[in-house]
Amino acid sequence: MLLGTMYFLFSWIYWGSLVYIYSAQFSLAAPTHEKEPKPTVVPFMNVYERSMCQVREILVDIYQEYPDEVEFIFKPSCVPLMRCAGCCSDENFECVPTEWSNVTMQILRMRPHMSQLFVDKSFQQHTRCECRQKKEIKGKQENHCEPCTDTERRKHLFVQDPQTCKCSCKNTDSRCKTKQLELNEKTCRRGKKSSADQSYAAPYSADLAH
Repeated sequence: MLLGTMYFLFSWIYWGSLVYIYSAQFSLAAPTHEKEPKPTVVPFMNVYERSMCQVREILVDIYQEYPDEVEFIFKPSCVPLMRCAGCCSDENFECVPTEWSNVTMQILRMRPHMSQLFVDKSFQQHTRCECRQKKEIKGKQENHCEPCTDTERRKHLFVQDPQTCKCSCKNTDSRCKTKQLELNEKTCRRGKKSSADQSYAAPYSADLAH
């Protein structure tokens, strides 16, 4: 009789302990109903300053800079460049570069099922920006600048100041001299310099493979 009573008591204690442990685990797993913290709101002035016309890093497609090399595959296919971007206070104005410089990057250039090699490619970076009247608006008031070249394929070799209409080459003469070449400022093409008459011989495009 005594053993039966003790067995009954121990059974109740055992099952009571299991129920307690299960209830504790369930309460820990149950989702709390506490209020979630509100998301941080970025102040207006912070948003305004960050959206203004300024130089910022953007990704630029290599084919956009070198449209004559579509037969190749580039790795990476885009490069990070400092370019002008942002909003202007007047919708008739746009963010444009007023100063720029060149940067040379090493890119892997591949020809499908043939060869691959590392090449140095020159890219234009912006160093200063301004908000200026859009070309389509400005064109209604005054004549457009004359194009830097009459050849559409050579158009991407030049940069032009929309205010002064001054043309300049994307590539620099110092970069050509490292390869014992000289840059023709009028055509923005580079060529070998003749030792006899110091003239250009067999000029070729400044955007050919390096």
